[in-house]
Amino acid sequence: MVAAKSGLLEGRRVGKASAKEFAAVTGTASIGALVLALMFSSTGQASPGAGAALPPAATAANAPASSTASTTPTTSSPTTSATPSLTPTTAVEVSTTVTEVVLLPFARQTVNDGALEQGKTVLRTAGRAGSKTVTWTVRNRGGVEISRTISGEQVTAAPVDEVTAVGTKAPAPPPAPKTTPTAAPRPTPTPMATKPATSGACDPNYAGACVPIASDVDCAGGSGNGPAYVQGPVQVVGTDIYKLDADNDGIGCED
Repeated sequence: MVAAKSGLLEGRRVGKASAKEFAAVTGTASIGALVLALMFSSTGQASPGAGAALPPAATAANAPASSTASTTPTTSSPTTSATPSLTPTTAVEVSTTVTEVVLLPFARQTVNDGALEQGKTVLRTAGRAGSKTVTWTVRNRGGVEISRTISGEQVTAAPVDEVTAVGTKAPAPPPAPKTTPTAAPRPTPTPMATKPATSGACDPNYAGACVPIASDVDCAGGSGNGPAYVQGPVQVVGTDIYKLDADNDGIGCED
């Protein structure tokens, strides 16, 4: 600080002396001569960096206008952008409850029924499926299902079993086939002795017994009223004029 002040004073002194010398040579102490003297003294005598100031004679009013640009050095430091580090994200685990209805199948069973014939079946009770409600606990991690467990069950409708009756009764035996009895052959009548007619004559239309010749002859023991009777059986060999053969089998008075 002391050296700078000393240099400033020395510059002013030299400047003044140089101005006087220039005026003595030129004979004129003009402002231009004074400025040249100052410039000469500042370049020749002033120490660089001493910070010498203008002499009092060179004021702002007398000095030519000049613009001095002040330049401030700018130091640019490199800008470093930090790269963000990737931090792993922990997946969030969420538990939810889900319910669903499940059908319960019905069972089938058969029972014997003695009132039904063998081979016959009758549906006694129609089967009906039941249902139950199942509750699940579902775990999700990051939107993905990782487990599912049953947390509860409740039967809402019980199933009804199907019941079928099976006949065990033995069928009735078939009826016996009808048979037509074969008629036994009629025995050949044995001629029986009959009482001879009072006239002693027999009708030639009959054989096996003497059928008397009369106005009418009936079988003995029958419902006829005679007047003559014959004890049968009597074989008709001609014309049955007395109607003794009622069934026209060729034998009269069979009973």
